[in-house]
Amino acid sequence: MQLRKIHSNRELIFYSPSLETKVELNFAGFSVPAGFPSPADEYLEPKLDLNQFLIKHPTATFFVRVQGNSMINAGIHDGDILIVDRAVEPKNGDIAVCVIDGEFTVKRLHVENDELFLAPENGNFKPIKVTQFQDFKVWGIVTFVIHKP
Repeated sequence: MQLRKIHSNRELIFYSPSLETKVELNFAGFSVPAGFPSPADEYLEPKLDLNQFLIKHPTATFFVRVQGNSMINAGIHDGDILIVDRAVEPKNGDIAVCVIDGEFTVKRLHVENDELFLAPENGNFKPIKVTQFQDFKVWGIVTFVIHKP
């Protein structure tokens, strides 16, 4: 997947995917336990195209590089790449890229008593209460996180 930078601010850098390239990789047709080892299977399933696997709505999908640590407890670290789908309908509990008063941010959507909060996943940050006096929209929903261990 080739990325083309299209926008940035202090928290997020946006990229659009290149879908012209088809990259099929070998796909191991077995699960790898994270606990005790199991006997290795010696076969590979058909090829896996990451564009096809990770991107459900190609014209509405963007890659976003994260800058900062407000979502670290959700497994989103500084430098990670988010796959953001603008065609997904937002719902309570989703992690979303939002625009609030002209600034992009990534937070968890939290609805409580008919009030909307943008909740960080780091105790060093406070939730943002979205009010009627703010310019706000959900820009897209995070569908995958590309994270280097």
